[in-house]
Amino acid sequence: MSLKNIVRELKEMRDGIGSMSRRGGSGSDGRAGHGRSGSRHSWPSLWAEQQQPQRQGQGLGQEGPQHQHQHQGRWANLPPELLLDVIQRVESSEATWPARRQVVACAAVCRSWREVTKEVVKTLEECGRITFPISLKQPGPRELPVQCFVRRERATSTYLLYLGLSPSMNVENDKLLLAARKVRRATRTSFVISLVSDDFSHSSSTYVGKLKPNFLGTKFTIFDSQPPPDAVVLPNNKPSKRQSKQVSPRLPLGNYNVATVTYELTVLRNRGPRRMQCTMHSIPAECIQEGGKAPTPTGTIQSLDELVSTSPSTKGKEVAVEFSSTSLSADLSGPACANETPLVLKNKAPRWHEQLQCWCLNFRGRVTVASVKNFQLVASIDPSLNIPAAEQEKVILQFGKIGKDIFTMDYRYPLSAFQAFAICLTSFDTKPACE
Repeated sequence: MSLKNIVRELKEMRDGIGSMSRRGGSGSDGRAGHGRSGSRHSWPSLWAEQQQPQRQGQGLGQEGPQHQHQHQGRWANLPPELLLDVIQRVESSEATWPARRQVVACAAVCRSWREVTKEVVKTLEECGRITFPISLKQPGPRELPVQCFVRRERATSTYLLYLGLSPSMNVENDKLLLAARKVRRATRTSFVISLVSDDFSHSSSTYVGKLKPNFLGTKFTIFDSQPPPDAVVLPNNKPSKRQSKQVSPRLPLGNYNVATVTYELTVLRNRGPRRMQCTMHSIPAECIQEGGKAPTPTGTIQSLDELVSTSPSTKGKEVAVEFSSTSLSADLSGPACANETPLVLKNKAPRWHEQLQCWCLNFRGRVTVASVKNFQLVASIDPSLNIPAAEQEKVILQFGKIGKDIFTMDYRYPLSAFQAFAICLTSFDTKPACE
């Protein structure tokens, strides 16, 4: 059987599973969002279409294995060599979204397919392709940046991160990566980051993290819902006032301080670009050296094995699919990695253009509108590390405006999409002491 026929049958199986899920009363049309802001290629909708029949089968007692075998058919019994070849061909041919959705479909066919897909799909740093939700927590590629754009919705104070150079004519083809909503308090604001654009609850399985500023808007703390890889969890966790539902018992709940963004205080309120500094507590400074390695989480797919398994507490209930996040109920007072020197990023100093009478940076065509929110971040290197000058000038994150409520965001190693998005969100908050 040719690869084209295999992919066609996979699509037919996916469509059949999705239609049966809708007939079963799932109440969802696969869209994550409201109006034009959503994307049919959001993370929960991709997994829900594939995992719904398995969850329904788990709640039917004796009919579960038969129901599962009915939908898997011969695909669950493919020889390992043939299965590996099929997934390798699909992974190499479907390099961009929305076509890369077929790789996600392969991982959701059954357990054997999922295990092989885990071996075939490399990390974002290695292959430069975003495939699963865990890719949003992995460092970007070293050579070419991951190019994204941010859409701001003023009416709902929502910020949507999409994968791609710029918004396409067909909104349905835009791949939604992350969404954030500004929550206004009496004395300050905060940003809640989620995998979807219509659920920002701390107790949701789509919750990713949050961003908290101080009163003056000069310091922002980025909290991750999960500890960084190989991080030591401090025993003296202080309970939070907000008690949320625990989604996964495998990881401790907590607010993990992964980064701090500081804006320089302007006393005389002189006109000029903002000056910012980012301390990445979860990324050691040595990772940018030749041969260095940034922390890379890799454990999102295997969690599905446990989520779809039958247990006394989940029989007959709708099992929530978790990706790479848990809820928050504790707050770590210190940084995630306390034994290593953290990586520090600083904004690249712009130059004054006499003819244009403004501050300028070379965004290489990715930014077209002058704005105080535009910035580029480079590494602040300790001279003792002996990092080449070219590496020190390499832009790790750049953010800028290209139209009304449309911004571009390009990031690379060692930042992840979640970290880069959270840093860019600090540009949208009011900073009375910095402007």
